[in-house]
Amino acid sequence: MEKRLLGNSGLEVSAMGLGCMRMTFGDAPIGNKQDMITFLHKAVERGITFFDTAEVYGPYTNEELLGEALQPFKGKIVIATKFGFNLLSDKVGRDAINGTDSRPEHIKEVAEASLKRLRVDALDLFYQHRPDPNVPIEDVAGAVKDLILAGKVRHFGLSESGADLIRRAHAVQPVTAIQSEYSIWFRDVEEAVLPTCEELGIGFIPFSPLGRGFLTGKIDETTIFDKSDIRYNNPRFTQDAIKANQAVVDLLNRIAARLAATPAQIALAWLLAQKPWIVPIPGSRKLERLDENNGAVAIRLTGEDINEIDDAMAAIKVVGSRY
Repeated sequence: MEKRLLGNSGLEVSAMGLGCMRMTFGDAPIGNKQDMITFLHKAVERGITFFDTAEVYGPYTNEELLGEALQPFKGKIVIATKFGFNLLSDKVGRDAINGTDSRPEHIKEVAEASLKRLRVDALDLFYQHRPDPNVPIEDVAGAVKDLILAGKVRHFGLSESGADLIRRAHAVQPVTAIQSEYSIWFRDVEEAVLPTCEELGIGFIPFSPLGRGFLTGKIDETTIFDKSDIRYNNPRFTQDAIKANQAVVDLLNRIAARLAATPAQIALAWLLAQKPWIVPIPGSRKLERLDENNGAVAIRLTGEDINEIDDAMAAIKVVGSRY
């Protein structure tokens, strides 16, 4: 597996990361614990060194899973986790989230709890999960800076933050990585966030790099989602939207056929080709899907390929908002 540096931070990770949320949260049925532990071990064997989790996934169970599964690889891998939500202790899943909470004292409480669940001495990468309108970003960055000085956190990250917040946070504590949604069919970050990352030397981590599965080509208008599935009420996954957006998959299929690849691999290769400091984190729970995603690292899209994709996407109107 190739490695990539996240901006100027010196943090080196595998060129393809692994989003772990769906192992314990988001869809039913969730992964069987022992199966997921075996899967995570196989991921490490295949060269994955970058794993993404959060306290809210479960809540807590995702961090606990990674802590148990990845303990034998301590020092050889990077685990990113997140803070920033107010969780109701008597609720599970999405019902547990009761708004944002990035008060400095709460950040430090979350850090201590995450350290225990992940069974590590320091959190490799600690993201603010979502901006908190009630707490100045300077206070957030200052709290993480304190944790870094105390040796409890190694790197600071932000998720779904705009360019202004990134600059303000970075002025207090250098930001190592920004995580936001980015894919061939959702490119809002190209306007201001990616240029800011490039200017400041910050890595970028696209979540949902496969459009929540749509860009794999495995979904069509006959697909039925369970009510527990995060796509059940998503505007981009209505029958009409799926049918209208088929043009995106047709484009990926065209490029994939030419390069003896799959649509998912082309979508991931396109992201990797954008900047050398971009590291996608597709979510997976099956070994064959993991191997397929990892195969994208070896695909080299030419300038002509990139232009063809960009020109075609410019003529396609993606139907449905992302949430």
